[in-house]
Amino acid sequence: MVINQIYGAFAITLNGISALGAFETFSMALLVSLGVCTFNIATERWHGCYSFDVNVIGIQKVHKKMVSRTGGIALLCGVLAVPVFGHFEYYAIGIQEGNRIVIFKLLLSAVPAFLAGIVEDLTKKVSVRTRFCSILASAVLAAWLLGAYLPRIDIWGLDNALKLLPISLAVTVFAVVGVTNSINIVDGFHGVAGATVVIVLAGAGFLSWQVGDTLVTQLALAGMGATIGFLILNYPTGRLFMGDGGAYFLGFWSAEVAVLTIVRNPEINAWQILAIYAYPVIEVIFSMYRRKILRKTFVGAPDRLHLHSLFYRRVACHRISARKYPWIRNAGVACFVSTWLATATIISVLIGNTISFAIMLVLFQIFIYIAIYMRLVRGHWGRCFNPVIIFGWRS
Repeated sequence: MVINQIYGAFAITLNGISALGAFETFSMALLVSLGVCTFNIATERWHGCYSFDVNVIGIQKVHKKMVSRTGGIALLCGVLAVPVFGHFEYYAIGIQEGNRIVIFKLLLSAVPAFLAGIVEDLTKKVSVRTRFCSILASAVLAAWLLGAYLPRIDIWGLDNALKLLPISLAVTVFAVVGVTNSINIVDGFHGVAGATVVIVLAGAGFLSWQVGDTLVTQLALAGMGATIGFLILNYPTGRLFMGDGGAYFLGFWSAEVAVLTIVRNPEINAWQILAIYAYPVIEVIFSMYRRKILRKTFVGAPDRLHLHSLFYRRVACHRISARKYPWIRNAGVACFVSTWLATATIISVLIGNTISFAIMLVLFQIFIYIAIYMRLVRGHWGRCFNPVIIFGWRS
């Protein structure tokens, strides 16, 4: 089955995006993102008074020095470079005119979310509600400009309801806002958010490549290239942060790639996409439940109880020596997250093409997440699988 999938993907490639075009799309986004990041770091003495993350004692903070939070500008420029350079005849990307227009429309849709994030990075004065509304506006814009609203979620009974535009739009906006915020939530350690975006885009992009969807494939490649260009300077020492602007932009981009994959390709079931995106989605849902139900606090309040935060304090700080390189514990968290995500994505791509298998993969990841989380919280495996403990019915 795996061999047939690979052969089928190469056969489709002959009629879709070429290997050269894929490489050009990826490399252009990477080089522009890397160049802007380099310029950002080189000039930080001029803009640092505005862009530095001066609050290094926040409850969720682990870095010890001030770092610029304007990496999101490089990420946006990296993706923008793909349709801009693809316009010129001598450039080998080979983007069709229709695809270029779609990419520009998606970038336009991302503007509200990106602006709210970058203004917060520079001023530290944008409220959680304003940022939430900006992401919502971006999701609505994408649905309007691109028709990016979910026609199905492969749940019996609910798919009929999605034939009604208001319901479909509401479900799509909820999903896009959730995924966008999930990338911001996991953006707490060097490379975690970036690795998450690269892996989920690789999974969704590969599925689209298999069925010959060149547009979504190029969207995924552009996002991956821009993110890797940023990671080259960010990981492992954290020279530049993507900030809220970068996290919202990449989160929105990843969410829309998932939505467009489902909208444009009926061969790909929605549960397979959810299996690829499961880790950040589980993180944001569990964080909301933990804050609102278990701890009776504001849903948007920052804390140090995310899975990656617990892994850092309970594992990295005890098992990794940081005498010579203080940043190594921070960077080690990305290895933990990347291993999980890469494994889940590969399995989802290979065997998640049926709804039953994809649902099993999602449920298995939820089970693994809760088990590891309870183990990190309690310090042992006792009662980690007890529903009474897991759902907070007893402390």
